[in-house]
Formats: sequence, C-alpha cells, structure tokens
Amino acid sequence: MNAVSTTENKALSRKEESPRDDAVLTPPVDVLEDPNGITLFADLPGVPKDKLKLQVNADTLTIEAEVGFAVPEGMQASHAEVGLNRYRRVFTLSKELDTESVTADLANGVLKISIPKAAHAQPRRIEVQVN
Repeated sequence: MNAVSTTENKALSRKEESPRDDAVLTPPVDVLEDPNGITLFADLPGVPKDKLKLQVNADTLTIEAEVGFAVPEGMQASHAEVGLNRYRRVFTLSKELDTESVTADLANGVLKISIPKAAHAQPRRIEVQVN
C-alpha cells in the first residue's frame, strides 16, 4: 500500500487562467518507504530555513517555500532560467503514518522529511506458545 500520494496543485493546474503571482514551482520529490515509515527528499535549491513552511493537517502534508536569491543592489538579472520564486507541493498521507512524529532537515537545498509508521502499522513479532 502506498503511504503517500500526490494531490494536484490547484494554482499550478490553473496556470493559464490565473495571474502570475499565483504560479508556483512544483519541486521534485523522491519518496522512500521502509517497514518503519517513509522519507521524502524534496529538491528546494535556494530556499533558506526561514522561508520554508511545512504543515501537516489531518492527512495532508504541505510544503511551501520561497527562494532566497538576492540580487545585489543596483543590478538586475539580464537572463533568468526560472522566473518563479515560490515552491508548493501537497501530499495525502496514509492513516498508517504517525503525523505527530514528523521530523524535517534542510541541508544543501534538499529537504528531508521523515514520517514514521503509526504503532498499529508497525511490523511486530508474535510469540508462538508451545503446549
């Protein structure tokens, strides 16, 4: 069973009809699952910790961030590969996950989010009694 699924971002899906201020980048995310839980790795280059917002609400994980690239005073970019400076990604979490124990680390532009499985979903060994 998949412990996490992606929810379509409304701002991104309506990009043609909404103003550019509503447009966001969807960061690439790798999701790894093991018997103890899941780990998500989101690529967020240029995002400082103070511009990163993680939120778990019921079964929804939301990642929002702003790029912190500063252009030196008196200068402006003559060419920009990416014109957007905000990231947003939303995931629906399985009931098997313990959303009260989420941990997150940001290092070198990569956000690592660890979500353990809830106690009821953890594998457990059952002792067999011999009569």
